[in-house]
Amino acid sequence: MLNKSFIETVSNYIKKNKLLCKSGKYIVALSGGADSVTLALTLSQLGYTIEAAHCNFHLRGKESDRDEIFCKEFCSQNNIPFHLIHFDTVSFAQLHKISIEMAARQLRYAYFEQLMKDIDATAICVAHHKDDSVETVLMNLIRGTGLHGLTGIANRNGHIIRPLLCVFRQEIEQTLALAHQKYVTDSTNLEDDVVRNKIRLNLLPLIRGMNPSVSESIAHTAQRIEQAALVFDAAMAESVKRVILSPTINSLTLPVNGVKISISQLTAEVSPEYTLYYILKTYGFTPSQIEQLAENLQTTATGKIISSATHQLLVNRNSLIVEPISSKTYTPIKIPEEGIYVCNNEVKLKFEQMDIAQSTISRDPLCACIDESKVAFPFTVRTVQQGDRFVPFGMKGSKLVSDFLTDCKMSLFDKRKQLVITDATGCIIWLAGLRISNKCRIGKSTQRIIKITFIEHPHN
Repeated sequence: MLNKSFIETVSNYIKKNKLLCKSGKYIVALSGGADSVTLALTLSQLGYTIEAAHCNFHLRGKESDRDEIFCKEFCSQNNIPFHLIHFDTVSFAQLHKISIEMAARQLRYAYFEQLMKDIDATAICVAHHKDDSVETVLMNLIRGTGLHGLTGIANRNGHIIRPLLCVFRQEIEQTLALAHQKYVTDSTNLEDDVVRNKIRLNLLPLIRGMNPSVSESIAHTAQRIEQAALVFDAAMAESVKRVILSPTINSLTLPVNGVKISISQLTAEVSPEYTLYYILKTYGFTPSQIEQLAENLQTTATGKIISSATHQLLVNRNSLIVEPISSKTYTPIKIPEEGIYVCNNEVKLKFEQMDIAQSTISRDPLCACIDESKVAFPFTVRTVQQGDRFVPFGMKGSKLVSDFLTDCKMSLFDKRKQLVITDATGCIIWLAGLRISNKCRIGKSTQRIIKITFIEHPHN
């Protein structure tokens, strides 16, 4: 049995943060080390339903097998259901061209998530403690981080729960010693070959020479920053709402299909760069890209495009437009006769021929009525091409389609998606959704018309 004081500390932390419930079932990630052994015993002693899961990554030879045997025996002695999996971690890392550490992490958490579904568990409990959080703060500070990187490790992240973040490693070891509970030690934790180990073995002992309570001080500071971050996030959510022109959002969860940002409103915010960062990080833009853009908001020329791996950002007059990068190309489609046609699986158009006396001329911009005698099938539906010209309704001379779209204040992204419909001669008869050609307008002598209607349009 673990000592009462330690158990109460963890119990109060769980209750305060609403981490676990007695009706749930929880997987404990069990390595056999002091932290995970303490976690399993603590949750079991508190009356939670737990099952242990151990991963053998086969990275430390006999030591890996020793850990597996220990975990099996530990669970048997404490009546804890035990789950085991073996991984060829080195082969996985080579196949996916990632580090051994990243491979082990991906394999471990993918297994935990699948096991959680298989046994209908509520969440996965891992044994990170205060020292881990302190080390994370220092790692992020050394690498360079924003505000949230200084809050340490979160006690909840999706299905991952960390009930021991209220205690230090020393408290864990003392508790196990008092209970005469054995555990295993991972020898790689004693080697200063990775950043976290260098911080644990070299940096922290050095700064403890200046402040013996440095871990406690950093932990308390991280807690204060975490509270400050809550205030910051609430203020940032309001800032994001103010600068987004479309679509309307209710939180910092931004739509994957992009947003439109007001430059004038953005520059009026207390911190334009931070607000821009909170929006654009969702779409894969790097801090350096965002910093450069924020510094030149007022001077960047209209039409400039910045790309991330998944999205493009367009500077368009007084706005920034973010849209997904599309690999789709619009294939022109022939319209041989009247009927309903689906273009590129997203646009549906209806073509009808009728007597003018039997029809009502629509003023809907997504509907066009033209004089049948002035055009000829087959029609073609396609996107705008360079050099396209047409005679806009109400005008006598022709105009470049690109100039017409510019006059309509259309963005470069929208210009790329603009559809035109041409007849058999190649003449543009309708700049879809905007203007028909004056050459095929309905007049006093018109007897029959062709009515073209958007039934479905993804950009409505």
